[in-house]
Amino acid sequence: MEKTLAILEGDGIGPEIIREAVKVLGAVERKYGHRFTLQYAPFGAQAYFDEGSPFPEKTRETCDNADVIIKGPVGLALEEMNRIPPEHRPEIGAILPLRKRYDTFANFRPVRLPGKLAHFSPIRPEIIGEGIDILMIRELVGGIYFGAKIEGPATGMRYATDECTYSQEQIRRVAAVAFEEAVKRSCGLFNIHKANVLATSRFWKEVVDDISQAYPQVPYQSLLVDNAAYQLVRNPARLNGVMLLENMQGDILTDQAGGVIGSLGLMPSACIGPKKSYVEAAHGSAPDIAGKNIANPYSMIGSIALMFDRCLNLPDEAEEIWLALFAVFEQGYVTQDLAQDVHARQKTISTTAFGDLVVEHIQARS
Repeated sequence: MEKTLAILEGDGIGPEIIREAVKVLGAVERKYGHRFTLQYAPFGAQAYFDEGSPFPEKTRETCDNADVIIKGPVGLALEEMNRIPPEHRPEIGAILPLRKRYDTFANFRPVRLPGKLAHFSPIRPEIIGEGIDILMIRELVGGIYFGAKIEGPATGMRYATDECTYSQEQIRRVAAVAFEEAVKRSCGLFNIHKANVLATSRFWKEVVDDISQAYPQVPYQSLLVDNAAYQLVRNPARLNGVMLLENMQGDILTDQAGGVIGSLGLMPSACIGPKKSYVEAAHGSAPDIAGKNIANPYSMIGSIALMFDRCLNLPDEAEEIWLALFAVFEQGYVTQDLAQDVHARQKTISTTAFGDLVVEHIQARS
């Protein structure tokens, strides 16, 4: 396979963890005989200072010409961010336009923690049990984040409004993706909503309920979002399977899930569109530790696995990376964010060393 990949290193620890992801990508490329052309382009807060835009036109062209986009986290230290006009900050000026440009409507975030790695979680091992294996699928280009925003008059009574709107087609297409994934994984699907209060959630539930009739082989449950948040902490394994979420609720619960498994550094992410997709680490840019070679590259490397699986339809290559990642952890190696004194086997290593070990495991497997 020959593909062109756009590489957006981003800010903070972005270049460091992208470097390790590219290293692992190269190991798989050589082992399986693929050929990837990498095109680097600026994106994020530093791009604003260097290029006048967090998503420069030359970066848009690079992404337009790529088969898949690999994106690092964005954002600088607070004092630097305060120098950027709100409309040019990375979240509004880069990330949302990236999603909109390529209509990346389905966000895949696997929440995986085997029982033997339960010590990573702040939750008791007996609650983790045999392990957590949840695939969260979040609708990514609709809802309140993309709705009209109004701020009231400067005099008299002030107010603000964020409009939350979903069309039937927006819900149907992401629900279909979630149900197809549940079929593929032979698991159940949990539809998350707030239908007891919100009109958009009642509509969401109605549409998803209707689609569920076409998938009788998929065990289907509907859960209020507050109950889902409770269950994630009280009994996360109960939610093993696929969770379908609208945009804002998905934004919140995916971060909560990162806390349940011990770190957002353990959450890869893929944003899938009808014609083009991008993968990214789900966490922030951590500018306070940038350049120290201590950042955890798991999320970025895991996103490369998602790229192979979801974007390139190469599941064997994806599984190669997952097996290598968990092998490194099972040997007791961790980066600083996961180091805990309570587990004597843990050996703290650098960002670079972690990537090297993943590559070694890939090379060693026959």
